[in-house]
Amino acid sequence: MSDSTILTPQEIIERGELVFKKTALLTDNIMSYCPGCGHGVAHRITMEVLEEMGIGDQTIGVAPVGCSVLAYEFMNIDMQQAAHGRAPAVATGIKRVYPDKYVFTYQGDGDLAAIGTAETIHACNRGENIVIIFINNGIYGMTGGQMAPTTLPGMKSSTSPFGRDVQMMGHPLKITEMIAQLPGVVYVTRQAVHKPALVNRAKKAIRKGFEIQKEKKGLAFIEIVSNCNSGWKMTPVNSNIWLEENMLPFFPLGDIKG
Repeated sequence: MSDSTILTPQEIIERGELVFKKTALLTDNIMSYCPGCGHGVAHRITMEVLEEMGIGDQTIGVAPVGCSVLAYEFMNIDMQQAAHGRAPAVATGIKRVYPDKYVFTYQGDGDLAAIGTAETIHACNRGENIVIIFINNGIYGMTGGQMAPTTLPGMKSSTSPFGRDVQMMGHPLKITEMIAQLPGVVYVTRQAVHKPALVNRAKKAIRKGFEIQKEKKGLAFIEIVSNCNSGWKMTPVNSNIWLEENMLPFFPLGDIKG
């Protein structure tokens, strides 16, 4: 057989050469996120964790408004949509009605750290036995690239075209560090998914979050620093470089608590 022969997936399996297979907990819908966006990777590793733990049919995800809301198009599990910022409150209700289910929220920074600040902080303070997955790209992605609570000083957006002026607009909110101070939160970490090694670490962090929920220890909070190449007005490659040079110094990766 010529090296240029294109094999079907079944032929690859029969030859024992399969190196990757999409988890059954992702739908067959084509990802509609902007090319280069980290949401697709975050979706995949979250669903892989649920499949590997064997809890996909026992899990309920909550996705609110923003790019995160598209999660229910791609996650092949029970999903519930929430109003903007209210995912932790909805997840609280679901977990209390179904305490044996695994419950998680999947939220962006404009949702979790802005309109949903109160719901986030109080769910964390109560120590609800859920997992919160927080995608931080420093901007409102879906609604037009406006400044978010996590937008960096000097960073341009559609509502801060000359850059974020901290004297007028305040400082970026490091909500993950804030949440780590609350006694109800047992695990807080910040990860990223723009490099293979970082993807593996993020997946391990998500796995740890669900293991904590399995053991009924309290709330696990997992931040994933990502890019928004369309909102940042950059190519995917340049957005990853910008993330490395600007986002990560301000939002350093690693475990913060637990």
